[in-house]
Amino acid sequence: MTEVLRAKIIQVCNQKIQQKGENVGLSFYAFFANKNDNPELLMEAATWWIMTHKLDHFEKAVKILALVASK
Repeated sequence: MTEVLRAKIIQVCNQKIQQKGENVGLSFYAFFANKNDNPELLMEAATWWIMTHKLDHFEKAVKILALVASK
């Protein structure tokens, strides 16, 4: 995982947890705007989420933070 994606995931997860609490769920689309302005990064996130970790569409933000921190 690139440092750009790692930083984005950490920032978004922390923001969502702060706004909505520790039970907040999100998908990898939460890390991107509604425009597909960075397809390479989107594919990196999708591959990490779906192929590497076999995560469900929605997962708890705290779980994603733990996965990112473990690498």
